[in-house]
Amino acid sequence: MSRKSILGIIIFFVIAISLRYLTNKTDLIITYINSEFLKIIITAIGPTIGVLVAVKIFNLKFPMSLKGNYKKLLIPFLLFWALPLIIITTKAYFLKGNFALTTVFAILVYGLLEEIGWRGFLYEQLKPLPKFVNILIVTVLWFIWHLNFELSLSNLIFFLILLLGSWGIALVADKTKSLLAVASFHSLNNFYSEWNSINLLIIGTLVLIWILALVYHPKKELKNGS
Repeated sequence: MSRKSILGIIIFFVIAISLRYLTNKTDLIITYINSEFLKIIITAIGPTIGVLVAVKIFNLKFPMSLKGNYKKLLIPFLLFWALPLIIITTKAYFLKGNFALTTVFAILVYGLLEEIGWRGFLYEQLKPLPKFVNILIVTVLWFIWHLNFELSLSNLIFFLILLLGSWGIALVADKTKSLLAVASFHSLNNFYSEWNSINLLIIGTLVLIWILALVYHPKKELKNGS
């Protein structure tokens, strides 16, 4: 790894965790922001701000984009964003009488703002390291960023979930180079607070569709290369 990459990662993480503390551990949001949509978005904005500053200062590469390797932006947008929006809001309408569109969209944007940092920047900057070391470092910094340091079984399980998630989302990042794709997988755990049979069915259906889409021969959907 180059010196610029190491310094860039340090700057990125200091900004990301500092803003996380301000938005999640102080009264900043409660005092000045009334919009629930903005509250959700701002709590995840730290990694994106950190990336913008680090890339600008050290002139670092950022190989991922919204479109990624897909020929057109419309393809990952329809597959990874429009599909969950339609399925989840339709379910909410039939069961609760409202579409919950703003909430679902906010969760997707939340995941995008995080993934610009974790997979878009950090994972890519750590590419010179062995894959497992890369994923482990991403997981540890991602866990610390959540600012939950209680020594408990639930936190251990959460760490293991982040480790599994870091591995899985890294595969999506390598396959598609699309921030929309990695953001959708990131958001899976945030779509529902209750894991009942209907919610599990919806999440399972989305995962199955997305995995099949990724396994589907990339030459038909992607530009040359994976």
